[in-house]
This record gives sequence, C-alpha cells and structure tokens, in this order.
Amino acid sequence: MPASIHVSEHPLVQHRIAVLRHKDTPCVHFRALVQEIAQFLFYEASRDFRLRTITVPTPLAEATGQMLAERIGLVPVLRAGLGMAQALLSAMPEATVWHLGLYRDHETLQPITYYNKIPQNPGLDVALVLDPMLATGGSAVAACNILKAAQVPRLKYIGLIAAPEGIAAMQAAHPDVPLYLGEIDSHLNEIGYIVPGLGDAGDRQFGT
Repeated sequence: MPASIHVSEHPLVQHRIAVLRHKDTPCVHFRALVQEIAQFLFYEASRDFRLRTITVPTPLAEATGQMLAERIGLVPVLRAGLGMAQALLSAMPEATVWHLGLYRDHETLQPITYYNKIPQNPGLDVALVLDPMLATGGSAVAACNILKAAQVPRLKYIGLIAAPEGIAAMQAAHPDVPLYLGEIDSHLNEIGYIVPGLGDAGDRQFGT
C-alpha cells in the first residue's frame, strides 16, 4: 500500500466501524460514532503538524511548552462531512471551517458544486477535506481541485470508509494528498455505493 494511504488499525476505531455499519444503528448513535471515529482519524492525520516552542508560567516556575504553529482549515463536504467537522472542532477549536457543497449526479456519478465558501488565498497552512465515504472519488478530487486553486499549500483527506475505486481516483489526480481512512471496502456497486459500506452516510446521520 502506498505510504500516502493510512488505514487505522486501532481496535477502538474498528469496533466503532462495526457498530456504525449495522443497519439498525439509530441516527443518534450513528452521528456520535461518526464524530468519535473522525476524532481518532484526526489524531493520526495531525501527527506531523508543526509546533513552536513557548515558555509557560506555571504556579511554581516557568516551563517550556509546544504549541501548534500551523493555521488549520477544516473543509467538510456537505452534508455528510458536517458531523466530522464538529468532532474536529471539539479537538481543535482554533481551526477555521470552510464549507463546500458537492453532490453526486446519480446518472453520471460526477460531482456537482452547489456551495463554495472557500476564499482565494484563505491563509491556511493545511486543509483537511472531511467526507465519510470515499466512493468514486469524484467529490474528493473536486474538493482538492478547488482548494489547490485557492492556493492552499497542503491538503489531507479524512474519511471513514473507502472503495478501491475512490482511492485510485485520488491517487491519480492528487498523489500528494495523503488519505486517512477507517477501512477500505471491497468495491462499488452499479450505482456507485460502497460495498459492504454502510449505506448513505448523510441520510443515516440526519435521519432523512
């Protein structure tokens, strides 16, 4: 597997993915699981974030500490990425959030952009594209295209479940963007859904 593809082997991630997949998991628990898994994957994706050294006055003496030196942006792909963004904001409230609305045309399976709040030159060091399902890869590729056009220098993708087809599309279009995933599934079916997958992540999060 290429070094840019990171699949979590953490037992707590694997346990949560199993519960997430179950067709009878209610949306309130599904949302919570999406957020929990996203936080685990974020910890793995943020391992190489740059730090700066500071001096901290403690009650007893001064101590040397480390603080983030990077300007971080979260880019949830609407609407399924919203739950992931909230989870990452809980872990890193200093991050900014740029919403990006993409939907997949069910006939062509191509992404359509309907909402874009990403400014030119947004002043970020790294942006994290958040989308639970990397299926055909169309939305992820389009999101990275938009962010690179906005001159974001460094991108990462975080997703819960991926299909080999989606990974191949991202590797072909954006080999410089590392993928942080919960699990890689078997394949896409004839309508572009991941098998075995977990169904529609947006519908299951929001009860629609």
